[in-house]
Amino acid sequence: MRTGTSSLPLHWGKAPSWLFSRMKRLAREIVLIIIRDYGSDEIIKRLSDPFWFQALGSVLGFDWHSSGLTTTVCGALKEGMKGMEAETGFFIAGGKGRVSRKTPDEISGFGKLLNVSPEQLIYNSRMVAKVDSAAVQDSYQLYHHVFFFNRNGKWSVVQQGLNYETRYARRYHWLSDGELNFVCEPHKAICCDVRGETLNLVAREGECNRRASCELASEHPDRIIKEVEKIKSLDLPARHQVLAEDINTKRLNSILIKTYESQPEGFESLLSIRGVGAKTLRSLSLLSELIYGASPSFEDPVRYTYAHGGKDGHPYPVNREVYDNSISFLKEVVSESKISESDKKKAFRQLSVFCKES
Repeated sequence: MRTGTSSLPLHWGKAPSWLFSRMKRLAREIVLIIIRDYGSDEIIKRLSDPFWFQALGSVLGFDWHSSGLTTTVCGALKEGMKGMEAETGFFIAGGKGRVSRKTPDEISGFGKLLNVSPEQLIYNSRMVAKVDSAAVQDSYQLYHHVFFFNRNGKWSVVQQGLNYETRYARRYHWLSDGELNFVCEPHKAICCDVRGETLNLVAREGECNRRASCELASEHPDRIIKEVEKIKSLDLPARHQVLAEDINTKRLNSILIKTYESQPEGFESLLSIRGVGAKTLRSLSLLSELIYGASPSFEDPVRYTYAHGGKDGHPYPVNREVYDNSISFLKEVVSESKISESDKKKAFRQLSVFCKES
């Protein structure tokens, strides 16, 4: 499982201090047991699995179907492991809101403890955020980004976006491996409650559109702006999620000058250029369709349903086999952890409730 997403209802508030302090302690012991018995690669892989991540949040005692689970669990992991990076070789950077923007600096800060260049890790972190905010336009605005990695460069990401209209959050999981392609089907195990209108510029069937967009971005801006002026008098494809009035020619021209000077070698190179965001990509995608007939994909990149029923009265099917595997693994880890018996009992009690409700 490389990546995954889950949609969760937004619940206001935060974990009380008495609970969060225990979450930090239990999260630390779980991570230490996994690293001791399986290595740091295993905890990174587990965190990329949305089912396991959800079960972990339940073991830690948080509201199991709230979007707040994402930020609270990541926060507990980061706080719990603070100061143990050199000993474990396991590092956590990023967080919610403004903290997420400190991810590059935090990765650089661990540079002396790494066997790989922190610059490559910073690039990976930035590209993950760029893909899910600009290349997959699904109406969820990213506000949380946490980058997990070890000293040998293995990494995973848990990030979350919010749909301000529905007040639902969508969580994205990433895992590095030798076959990871940032711009072609990077989400191989995505799961989500609902599908929506999405411009998916990293779909396999959108390769022609990506290639055409990159070619257009390498053209002199004058030609592109002329084409933009033409389409303002045309009826645009009904399914394309961009209108002529959405294209700011002055802003687009300044970005196209930058892309023209950069001469991107491919879509990943185009996507990595600072300033190239969702609006620029939508415009290039539209022009690629109109000029070259290269249609993009509008399929929401969801592979199967993963929903959280329960107290809100909306039960949905859950992959119980995967959940059972996650639960069994966590039970084994908790039973071996060094936390007090009372905290273990609380964790098992919470997990038991979670199992019955799911």
